[in-house]
Amino acid sequence: MLAPGSGPELSTWFAPLWRQISWLACWIALCTAEAAPACPPPCTCDGHGLQVDCSGRGLAALPADLPAATHSLLLLNNRLSSLPAGAFAGLPGLQRLDLSNNFLDGLPRAAFGGLANLTELWLHNNSLRALDPELLRPLARLRHLDLSLNGLARLPPGLFDGLPALRSLFLRANRLQSLDRRTFEPLASLQLLQVGDNPWECDCHLRDFKHWLEWFSYRGGRLDQLACTLPKELRGKDMRVVPMEMFNYCSQLEDQNSSAGLEVPGPPCTKASPEPPKPKPGPEPEPEPSTACPQKQRPRPVSVRRAIGTVIVAGVLCGVVCVMMVVAAAYGCIYASLMAKYHRELKKRQPLMGDAEAEHEDRKQVSSVA
Repeated sequence: MLAPGSGPELSTWFAPLWRQISWLACWIALCTAEAAPACPPPCTCDGHGLQVDCSGRGLAALPADLPAATHSLLLLNNRLSSLPAGAFAGLPGLQRLDLSNNFLDGLPRAAFGGLANLTELWLHNNSLRALDPELLRPLARLRHLDLSLNGLARLPPGLFDGLPALRSLFLRANRLQSLDRRTFEPLASLQLLQVGDNPWECDCHLRDFKHWLEWFSYRGGRLDQLACTLPKELRGKDMRVVPMEMFNYCSQLEDQNSSAGLEVPGPPCTKASPEPPKPKPGPEPEPEPSTACPQKQRPRPVSVRRAIGTVIVAGVLCGVVCVMMVVAAAYGCIYASLMAKYHRELKKRQPLMGDAEAEHEDRKQVSSVA
């Protein structure tokens, strides 16, 4: 309980202190407001501005004044159809970028410039038809890339050269028919690959990629399914279970192409070529080859390997036939010698049999006389 007269003295002492505390609180609030990044009006941000959510806002262009400290930017389910070069250059700390479910039909080469810390890029369900080989080169720390459900018909060589840390790659539901092994060889850290729902043509163009898939599976990589669409004999089969013997004809095609590339056609013979002078009467000289119209060379075998194989097979067959003939001749000789020996012994026995019968007749005659 306060002593009398102490109330006015306490209020007089507390008023300056309260004023100082109020000024300090206002100054702290002002500093906090200046330090906190401003959130773009159509988006929502968390307390520190590290995650900016602009999904489902009907945006046709990127929002302006994005916080420089943004770590996660969600732009899915909008109406974005294009991105300017260096669109995210002011976000050096960005780690996750989601551009799924938009209308992007093309990306400039420098669209992701300045995103050295980006680890996740989602481009699911857009209208991408082609990609620049240098598009992903700045994303050295990228770990997850989703390019599924687009219209990609091919992947340019060198697209993944700058992605040594990539672990998961999604290429489902595109228009891919074949893949180049060299495009995937730089992905040393890849663990998950999804390539299903593409019109794969399991022909010679996919043979080298099949070798890479075997190596990928051997080191523990996971793959969904690479089902063949063409040819009809392999439709619906997984490319991984198709035996390599099915691609033996590819080497023959390569030999044919290489041999065809070595033939250099000579200059064509034209009607304006000078005619050779008529020979004078007398012994006919030997014809000389014309330099203007060279003689047509004899056709050479398309594949040297095939010709050697044919010679080997023919030689083996001829050898088998010769061995069979020798065996048949030896059998005939042995049979003939045995038959001759048998007849000789038979002839030797016939006179002996005749003498025994004569002696028997003589005995009969002597007994009758007696």
